[in-house]
Amino acid sequence: MAVHEDLSQVRNIGIMAHIDAGKTTTTERILYYTGRSHKLGEVHDGNAVMDWMEQEQERGITISSAATTCFWRQAKINIIDTPGHVDFTVEVERCLRVLDGVVAVFCAVGGVEPQSETVWRQADKYHIPRIAFINKMDRVGANFNRCLKMIGEKLGANPVAVQLPVGCESSFDGVIDLIEGKMLHFDEITLGQEVKELEIPENYKQEFTAAHTELLEKLADFDEEIMGKYLEGNPVSPDEIYSALRKATLSLDLVPVLCGSAFKNKGVQPLLDSVIRYLPSPVDIPPVQGVDEQGQLISRAAREDAPFCGLVFKLMSDSFVENLAYIRIYSGLLKVGDKVFNPIKKKQEKISKLLKLHANKREEVKEIACGDIGAVIGLKFTTTGDTLCASADYIVLDQMEFPEPVIGIAIEAKSKGDEKKLAESLQKLALEDPSFAISTNEDTGQTIISGMGELHLEIIIDRLLNEFKASANVGKPQVAYKETIGATAEAEGKFDQQTGAKGQYGHVILQVEPLSRGAGFVFECKVNEEQIPKIYLQAIEKGIVDSLDAGPLIGYPLTDMKVSVIGGSYHDDDSTEMAFGISASMAIRRAVAEAKPVLLEPVMSVEVVTPEQYLGDVISDLNSKRAKIGVVESQRDLQVVHAQAPLAELFGYSTSLRSATQGRASFTMRFFEYDGVPSAKAEIIVNKFRGI
Repeated sequence: MAVHEDLSQVRNIGIMAHIDAGKTTTTERILYYTGRSHKLGEVHDGNAVMDWMEQEQERGITISSAATTCFWRQAKINIIDTPGHVDFTVEVERCLRVLDGVVAVFCAVGGVEPQSETVWRQADKYHIPRIAFINKMDRVGANFNRCLKMIGEKLGANPVAVQLPVGCESSFDGVIDLIEGKMLHFDEITLGQEVKELEIPENYKQEFTAAHTELLEKLADFDEEIMGKYLEGNPVSPDEIYSALRKATLSLDLVPVLCGSAFKNKGVQPLLDSVIRYLPSPVDIPPVQGVDEQGQLISRAAREDAPFCGLVFKLMSDSFVENLAYIRIYSGLLKVGDKVFNPIKKKQEKISKLLKLHANKREEVKEIACGDIGAVIGLKFTTTGDTLCASADYIVLDQMEFPEPVIGIAIEAKSKGDEKKLAESLQKLALEDPSFAISTNEDTGQTIISGMGELHLEIIIDRLLNEFKASANVGKPQVAYKETIGATAEAEGKFDQQTGAKGQYGHVILQVEPLSRGAGFVFECKVNEEQIPKIYLQAIEKGIVDSLDAGPLIGYPLTDMKVSVIGGSYHDDDSTEMAFGISASMAIRRAVAEAKPVLLEPVMSVEVVTPEQYLGDVISDLNSKRAKIGVVESQRDLQVVHAQAPLAELFGYSTSLRSATQGRASFTMRFFEYDGVPSAKAEIIVNKFRGI
């Protein structure tokens, strides 16, 4: 971006949707019509520009969000194409954190699907204005009005149609623009590049009038001028409608809904026009907020003359450079040669190389300006979610929260010589992906890698073996259990060691009590300073926290419990922080062992979409997997089963579901909560773990 470029002409948008709704195909068409690509890439042919990873091309899905820049009608659009699969929700989360607007793509047949709901809620969390594109209008079963209704009912949004489809399924022929009062026809010979404005067909005039009136009625709720004109029966000009619709979209009151078929090259140019008309530029969003050294709220406006401030939202390992950091610049300018400050790591970083990205192709630039998205090469200390600011400044922007992994797998190097390479490759992947964790099982010495689902781990292993060329043996997926307690208990820990002139003395009595699911760990001190001075409390808490890493049943982390210091003593000369840390560790282990320890397992929220004739088989199969069946709802000739089932029972579920329904059912699952394992089942797991 050139300095002094008009910020009001910049759009930072994401394309998000359920898997297979057509996000990547829509993005490919956008790149083609804006002149960024000179030929159409197709997901099913494995040559989509935005799905550049080998694993994406093989599976025909998006795994890693790809960034690109294109230009349309004097405006610059930075686009991030995000994954749709639930295992890669973190990819969506971190991209939404830095985007100003979103195009939500829905399948005209499936409507609002499970992952559409997840990404919509994520966008709600960051208060991001959205427009909706109902794609695949050419498919059998396409229903525009049904999708419009579902967006309102399932997502709690206020959708308003700004287009109507002309025909549907195989007869889908174009769209009617409800604001301009024209039919748009996309010429198939020029691959949709030529858009003809035609008169509205006679048989659609009544439908157009009804939809146009509904659009004005919805806008009248948010715009007094339109309300006045509407009530008086005066005409409202297209410019007035555009202006009111933009305001209502930016304030999250309305979601403009368009339609088309990206694969058939229909409806993409009006979508681009809508991105510019309705979605915000960096100057339309409130100044970004953060905290200073004292924890006071401060903000940075999107101005080039403001102090530099940016957020690193993604790291990528690369075979050509040590690491690539994606950054969104909120204020000021970032130039090659600048020294910037990372307030979270309290380190200075030097900017040696800046890039603009187009999927996996790069273009070196001298600077990245305010409101823009780019990449920095060679940051030494910065990780995902860190703020970078001017070296004389201090601001920490909201950090991102990432869910805990729920599934693990053991991995080991094939030979002694491969160990270093495997460890380095794993560290690179962990830096890149905050939802991927590496740990060591203390009892077996095995390295365990953990992720968000079977596909997530499958992709990571694929990348380890093929991209990083690490030789490794991989075990079977394991559930990431947790442990908690089922009763209140007390225990004493005393560490008294006399060595030479100076001794070591620490003595605590702890009480543990169970908390509700998801409450985590709470520490409280109920003794006065005469019993245990305050200076030792931090050491006591640290001793407890360190011991919670491994529970008494099978060594998984302990959670959902409160630990209180209810007694103890100290010695004026011999007491040390180390002694209190050791005594707290001894006490907590004894207390937990007596507090009826309980095994917790991750429970997944499962949604199965099946033809009606297989409903009985699907429910019976789920019941055999310890599932709790919730609501069963009808969608046309399909049944949607909502259930919660333990992750341990869902390994290989896609295979068993396929065989039970002759491959006609599909399912999605996401983490729901941790819950207690039934005692008989827990006993089997514990005995198996202990080799009994």
